[in-house]
Amino acid sequence: MIIPLLTVDLPRLIAGAEIPAEHSCRGQDTSPAVVWSEPPVGTAAFAVVVDDPDAPGGTFVHWVAYNLPASARGLPKDVAPRDPAVPQGINSFRRRGWSGPCPPQGSTHRYFVRVYALDAALSVPAAPTRAALDAGMLGHVLATGEWMGRFSMPLSLP
Repeated sequence: MIIPLLTVDLPRLIAGAEIPAEHSCRGQDTSPAVVWSEPPVGTAAFAVVVDDPDAPGGTFVHWVAYNLPASARGLPKDVAPRDPAVPQGINSFRRRGWSGPCPPQGSTHRYFVRVYALDAALSVPAAPTRAALDAGMLGHVLATGEWMGRFSMPLSLP
């Protein structure tokens, strides 16, 4: 089965380029705005996941948002961890909401923002982990899209 693609963008950020420090542990650690294209007919909800596949211990999850309404075409900048309009899960820092890029010093990592159009709101535990979200999405993904940016941590911080 071929899954249609959504176009995913982070306004004012360039795909493949460096993510601004304001969205990282070196800055204010605010979530970036995310926008996506019109989904396929039958979309009932969206999920958004941000992860780092280059982490030393394996893929590191920075954000899990789920059961976003079918009418949504994005998320605003700086979503609060307990914003009732944006249900959020637990990231690999073991916190709810966004925790931005924070690779080891002297390394550059890639960060993928993935958006999933779903045919139903997910029946998952409150504040799910990525694993619980993935299990809940099985058989419900109508379309998906991604955006990738990079973040570098210098050897010595100013």
